[in-house]
Amino acid sequence: MKRLSFRNSALALSAAISALFAPYAVAQDSCKLAATGTATVAEVRDGRTLLLADGREVRLAGIEVTDGSRDVLQSIAGGRSVRLEQTGTAPDRYGRVVAFVYADDTRQSVQQALLAQGRARVSGRIGNKACAELLLDAEREARAARRGLWADPNFAPLQSHDIGGIAAARGQFAIVEGKVLSVRESGATIYVNFGRRWTRDFSVTILKRHRRDFAAAGVDPKELEGRRVRVRGWVEQRNGPMIQVTDPEQIEIAR
Repeated sequence: MKRLSFRNSALALSAAISALFAPYAVAQDSCKLAATGTATVAEVRDGRTLLLADGREVRLAGIEVTDGSRDVLQSIAGGRSVRLEQTGTAPDRYGRVVAFVYADDTRQSVQQALLAQGRARVSGRIGNKACAELLLDAEREARAARRGLWADPNFAPLQSHDIGGIAAARGQFAIVEGKVLSVRESGATIYVNFGRRWTRDFSVTILKRHRRDFAAAGVDPKELEGRRVRVRGWVEQRNGPMIQVTDPEQIEIAR
């Protein structure tokens, strides 16, 4: 009876572990991209750029890195065989392949590994919702554990009421968090306002023609009012500081 009881307990534990990781496995499987071959990494040029032995230069898609990212990328991918997967086929303006990179036979992308160690942030444009969620999950976990750059208060999400701090980030990538006070439309633009003084306070703009894409991704601009959200992108100054949002993954409901 004891042996049977132990066996039942082991099976129960195994089932619990499977249930715990099932959502992650499903998300990992749903991040389907176009495979574009394999190659060996000849050189790690910076925190998100690899030179392959076949001469191609690869830019890691979906992340923003810091000065300390290169050494970590070297430890993850340096000299290894990697496979490339892309959301699109066009190179960037410098002729680099923009791709998700997987070292050896791992299912976790190099981007996820960098994010999990707190050595990168998720960028504003991913091009694939399922892949974006995987990256955001890795970033959230690292931020909660204060790993890597998240141990530095300077990298903490800016608060929407900190107008001076957001304005100081003009021309830079930033993450801004706060409660949406109102959502208004004017002409071809939707304005997501975080303050009452539109000439001074932080806001987000979304072109009306993108509304259906946002709603389909579960980020309907009309339903953001009163909710606390996290927005990522490049800070501009138009009256007050603002971020122009073109992709649904730039807006994350704060948990």
